[in-house]
Amino acid sequence: MPGENLTREEARERARLLTVDACEVALDLRSAVGPGPRERTFRSVTTLRFRCAEPGAASFADLVAPSVTAVTLNGEKLDPADVFDGTRIALPSLAAENVLTVDAQCAYSRTGEGLHRFVDPEDGEVYLYTQYEPADARRVFANFEQPDLKAPFTFSVTAPQEWTVISNGAREGEPEPVGGGAAVWRFAPTQRISTYITAVVAGPYHVVRDHYSRTLPDGSSLEIPLGALCRKGLARHFDPENVFEVTKQGLDFFHEHFDYPYPFGKYDQAFVPEYNLGAMENPGCVTFREEFVFRGKVTEADHERRANVILHEMAHMWFGDLVTMRWWDDLWLKESFADFMGSFSQVEATRFASAWITFANRRKSWAYRADQLPSTHPVTADIHDLEDAKLNFDGITYAKGASVLKQLVAYVGREAFLEGARRYFKRHAYGNTTLEDLLSVLAETSGRDMAAWSRSWLQTAGVNSLTPQLTCDAAGRITELAVVQEADAGHPRLRPHRVAVGLYRRREEDGALVRYARTETDVTGARTVVPELAGAERPELVLVNDEDLTYCKVRFDEVSLRTLRGHLGELTDPLARALCWSALWNLTRDGLMPARDFLDLADRFAGAESDIGVLQMVQTWARAALTHYSAPARREAGGRLLAECALRELRQAAPGSDHQLAWARFFAESATDEQELRLLRGLLDGSAKVDGLDVDQELRWSLLVALAAQGAADESAIAAERARDNTASGERHQVRALAARPDAAVKAAAWADVVESDRLSNALVEATISGFGQPGQRQLLAPFAPRYFEAVERVWRERSIETGMAVVRGLFPMLQDDPATLEATDTWLAAHEDAAPALRRLVLESRDDLARALRAQSRDA
Repeated sequence: MPGENLTREEARERARLLTVDACEVALDLRSAVGPGPRERTFRSVTTLRFRCAEPGAASFADLVAPSVTAVTLNGEKLDPADVFDGTRIALPSLAAENVLTVDAQCAYSRTGEGLHRFVDPEDGEVYLYTQYEPADARRVFANFEQPDLKAPFTFSVTAPQEWTVISNGAREGEPEPVGGGAAVWRFAPTQRISTYITAVVAGPYHVVRDHYSRTLPDGSSLEIPLGALCRKGLARHFDPENVFEVTKQGLDFFHEHFDYPYPFGKYDQAFVPEYNLGAMENPGCVTFREEFVFRGKVTEADHERRANVILHEMAHMWFGDLVTMRWWDDLWLKESFADFMGSFSQVEATRFASAWITFANRRKSWAYRADQLPSTHPVTADIHDLEDAKLNFDGITYAKGASVLKQLVAYVGREAFLEGARRYFKRHAYGNTTLEDLLSVLAETSGRDMAAWSRSWLQTAGVNSLTPQLTCDAAGRITELAVVQEADAGHPRLRPHRVAVGLYRRREEDGALVRYARTETDVTGARTVVPELAGAERPELVLVNDEDLTYCKVRFDEVSLRTLRGHLGELTDPLARALCWSALWNLTRDGLMPARDFLDLADRFAGAESDIGVLQMVQTWARAALTHYSAPARREAGGRLLAECALRELRQAAPGSDHQLAWARFFAESATDEQELRLLRGLLDGSAKVDGLDVDQELRWSLLVALAAQGAADESAIAAERARDNTASGERHQVRALAARPDAAVKAAAWADVVESDRLSNALVEATISGFGQPGQRQLLAPFAPRYFEAVERVWRERSIETGMAVVRGLFPMLQDDPATLEATDTWLAAHEDAAPALRRLVLESRDDLARALRAQSRDA
């Protein structure tokens, strides 16, 4: 048996043979508390009831565990030494109907995969939660770990009696005491679902309850119990009323538009520590990273992001949980839809009416980057195995797929799209689907040729560029406006685009840059004339893809680009302005506009940006432009420009506003000279004030990490701040601040903690890497570049995939941005052609980022 990395072919064969009727799981988690060995285990007893289409055939079950105590198949005891190899259990000579019972000792996780165990440094309490996607349920119980072998799951959990324990199903009765201060929780069987969305959350969680009611079209009443959970230490910061408000708004929206009642009974949402993801759509037991419990003041954009994640996971209850992809090739069938529906429902059902602006600026930026990497792939991907699947939770599957769906809605019409979704749910409830199942239902509802659309948008990779081309007569009227479509040489496909083209001019009375003409058109082929705009007055700005209907890189003609350089801040429509910022950033990344020009635009116009989400994105881009795309000789001047801009805007921002907080954070990142560092120290110790700025605990850490990175805060100052904030969040901030200090011994210790040791949890690995790579410490970090290439394959082999991904991406010597590092990367790739494909993909992606940075630096020079 080939081990842990299940292949698509193995999954197909097993699905052909087996049908799972039930899975019963009993977990004993008493070992999680009290003194014990560092490598703790828990007892897991699983009973699987399943049928085999070919009696006498052999197959296997999945289990990743330190040891197995007993295996019984159809009443016959099998020797674990004979049938269990550490990752699989051999199942010989199956009957038509089978019962498999596996009694195992499974390991708690410290990497966020499987059953994660966390000890709160504030009070010593233990918290547990599970995270499985794509295939880590087998670390907790024996199963058939693939999405198309669905089953009803029945969980029982033995744990300390004072704990809260939740799972997918509703609790049946009160916990039953079993002595020794423990009890057993029993949960109702789930609907037929996949292994990767089963869940258990256990610990002394703080719990708040609420309720949702709705009258269905048939007159019956739908009642959904709601729960919101977080650690006790975070309870004073928790705002469950806001979580419940968005939850109820989302349930209203999806019930109204999907015409299929929420199918999983209750709806608990748990905010859990040391979580690798944003959230996970376990039906009835959704898990979120606890950073969404805000410990201090955050901007409206941060609240919007949390609401988007809540709604994204809720959309999964239908797209993914009720109807699930057959194999990870069609991961987009759930993730693209949930990403799209998150923004769609936000705009229509919540106070976050600008969610499409955030989508255009932030989510699409992720997609554009991913779609230009050497690892880009079609939205519907070719996934050979589980390692492939893990890496495909990327900007293509989420953000490009969602962008394509937005284009699809423009292509088929909103009602045809939603009616297609309704038929899809009813036709495939509790089953598994492929791309063809979705296309057939959309073809029914729209009457459109979905096969041709799919070939263009779902089955090819790459992003097109759209550029306006116009000629005008002597009277200043457009004689012809055309849209030129281009594609990268590696992915030359030109696509049909439904776009809006907007014409903008400045108003004479106030100089505002406003739209005075607009048309929608279908762009096809290399050049499309837009006859509707012939005869219009000459524009100062032509915005192709106005209103962000399609997925493309927007380019500008020379007049439009000149207008933006002088008047970007006068563009009154916030979505149009966001699209222009995004287009200018893509020009910078592509080396078509010098980084210094983007920094100049940020300096002159970011302060006037009204949308807080756009402002925070522009600040992120400006830092990236300085760090990666500025010519080395220009970095100091660019850094001064940003620091002075940040301080100026901080002082001018409205007291107590979101913009003030955003500029305070940006100033902390940008400050380098002694006067600026003195202000950071003054804000920390209270000797300096900015009117209206609340220097709460989270902002204090931002200031202190910045000071530590500049060598202006030592270990004792960091320890004092940790004493002030003796929490799990404080521990993460402390680790980051310590690793940020500009000292060779500090860097060596941080490197050893991450690369040479596995003592740190996933969250502390992330914090250490974040502190380690400071842009102003290039020379100090240079000795670690060769060490990266010496260590990376061993790290990938020895660590879990989550930790491996964090190290390979996070420690790549991106700051050693010179041809020698590019050559060293190419040498490693040439010498490691037989390395794990997933590892090679990560290194290739980093290599591409480095090559892009060098091209942009050359342009800036």
